[in-house]
Amino acid sequence: MLDPIVNFFTRIFQWIGRGIGFVIGLILWPFMWVGRWYGQRGLILKAVLGLAIVCFVGLYAYFFYVTQFWRDFDPDYPTRVAASSTTAQAKNALAGDPIVAATAPATDTQAPAAAATGQTAPAPQVCKRSEIAAVAADLIDFNVNRNAWISSMLVSKLGFFGMPWRNTPFFDNKAAFQLGINQVLRRTTTELVDTLGRARGTSRIDQNLQDARTAMAWDEDAWYIGVRGPTRPTPSVYRDGIAKLRAFNATLEKCQATFDARADNLLQFLDRIAGDMGSTSDILRSQIEASDAGWFDPRADDRFWFAYGQLYAYYGILSATREDFSSVIRERNLATLWDTMQTQMRDALNMQPWIISNGNESSFLFPSHLATMGFNLLRARSQIVEIRSVLDR
Repeated sequence: MLDPIVNFFTRIFQWIGRGIGFVIGLILWPFMWVGRWYGQRGLILKAVLGLAIVCFVGLYAYFFYVTQFWRDFDPDYPTRVAASSTTAQAKNALAGDPIVAATAPATDTQAPAAAATGQTAPAPQVCKRSEIAAVAADLIDFNVNRNAWISSMLVSKLGFFGMPWRNTPFFDNKAAFQLGINQVLRRTTTELVDTLGRARGTSRIDQNLQDARTAMAWDEDAWYIGVRGPTRPTPSVYRDGIAKLRAFNATLEKCQATFDARADNLLQFLDRIAGDMGSTSDILRSQIEASDAGWFDPRADDRFWFAYGQLYAYYGILSATREDFSSVIRERNLATLWDTMQTQMRDALNMQPWIISNGNESSFLFPSHLATMGFNLLRARSQIVEIRSVLDR
């Protein structure tokens, strides 16, 4: 009596096996065809094609390596950058303000008469550097020197057999993270040029800052050859931005440049940051509304990591802003609000899920990481808006 039931399930499993075999055959058929075709070619053609295949596989292997290993990723990087300042003793000074320099023993070349009598000569005047410029330079260095810049790599441009990586769940997280940081750097260099790096917008633009802004405006996916012919790859141009930001700080420490650390400039800078965060939270909201595929939404990961990169960079920039506008923050009694904002942003950076899910917000099985990231962005933005309202009184 059980034979018909056993035969039924046997046929079912046979059909399933044949179906799986058919699908595998379809997948392997192009490779088998290419293998037969390759075996019938001459030795020279085989050598050329073999070399091309080795190069192709090598490029994808290197691409896999650089996208999966993130060097020097450290949410506490602002502390490290601040520790490198030679003017750290001027805790309550504004960026660009003169610092009382210690005296140094006079030398024959500085003051022969004083040296002969053992007197001391005043050291050269020193001004406080801009921590905003220092953090911005460090973030660019993190993106293009300590890590490979993904977006301009050839394999990144080729995609997954022609499909853009952002439309797949593979290898696009680091690129999105870098682009989020770069969005912040573009905003920051623009503000340094337009308001922070000159007096009341009426003085001439600092050339180092202007060059840094121009560098950061370069195409994010430029390779050695573009639509118009040979061009400079993105990492090479961004490295110029590092040099220009550090050159600006070098001249600022010599009191030969301007940093206009006024309360209205701080208010405007915070306005721009709040607007930037609001725009990104809207992008996250749009993706949440467009899909609730949970773990299987291929666009959720790059949206999440773009927002994470933006939060990562703004945490450093706002930590630096506190140093550059220290006396303004102290005079307006903003220290507590600023501490709260920085603590909330730092706590948000602890969210580093292995796989990004874009599930329904009421789902039991599929969490909504995008909703959580959007909440973190809006919470930081609300703190910035509150600080801005105090400055505007």
